[in-house]
Amino acid sequence: MTCDTTHTTFGAHSTTGDVLTGIDLTGKTAVVTGGYSGLGLATTLALAQAGARVVVPALRPDVAQRALADTAGVEIEADQFDLADLTSVRAFTERFLSSHPALDILIASAGVMACAETRVGPGWEAQFAINHLGHYALANLLWPALTAAGTARVVAVASGRDPAWRIRWDDVQFERGYDKWEAYTQSKLANVLFARHLDLLGRPHGVRAFSVNPGWIRTPLQRHLAVEEMVTAGWIDADGNSAPGLFKTVEQGAATQVWAATSPHLDANGGDYCVDCRRTDASPTDDSAAARLWALSADLTGLDLID
Repeated sequence: MTCDTTHTTFGAHSTTGDVLTGIDLTGKTAVVTGGYSGLGLATTLALAQAGARVVVPALRPDVAQRALADTAGVEIEADQFDLADLTSVRAFTERFLSSHPALDILIASAGVMACAETRVGPGWEAQFAINHLGHYALANLLWPALTAAGTARVVAVASGRDPAWRIRWDDVQFERGYDKWEAYTQSKLANVLFARHLDLLGRPHGVRAFSVNPGWIRTPLQRHLAVEEMVTAGWIDADGNSAPGLFKTVEQGAATQVWAATSPHLDANGGDYCVDCRRTDASPTDDSAAARLWALSADLTGLDLID
């Protein structure tokens, strides 16, 4: 893997505090999906402490409010939102647009991993729907606020990328044989492709997009995995202790998405897949696949509001 290190002095062990040193986000507005748990919570707190007003769309607003209760002195608000339900996504965006004229940062951090086969909406496979299609719809519907910001960033939180990952174009909803890990990696590749094409469309409007791999972090994302499965994979031992040196802290894991969302050194960049606070050309993204996924997503959601 070769990496572009010209735009950062940060690395795998950098934290959200490190990457935001000297950055003042006062007057900026951010939306962080999943912003009340795990990496999303670390991201929300970091952006708010740097001065941003952060809106957290939450499946469980009461849980979000409790998680964010001890955040005196910063601007954070939670609102009802379900990525698996396009009606809910529309309702959230309508409320947001009615009270926020511009959106400077959108971080698509919410997600589900390796869940049992689940159908949502019109029969969509849940991981593809929640991790990708809901965020695709959200970005489309928030487009007026993103363009109104003058310069805006969209960050899609993906995962470690393998060249073997693929979009199952002939069966994207896994109607012919469900595999939880293939469905997950398809949804994470979709995050990468989504950011790539969104950046292409957004550049003329001052909207840049990135995808990021946060690395290995123990968060509620692993809630669908049995302990025995994680032991077998070598992630933890039989007592539940993390494998030495494998996992980052949440502040380290969230650093790359916060860096991609805020670094002034990235103003002329976009569409990149970022790892450890670096733009990387590992597993280059196929622009034709990105355009194909965008067209498929538009067809499935009935939304194609970005041009």
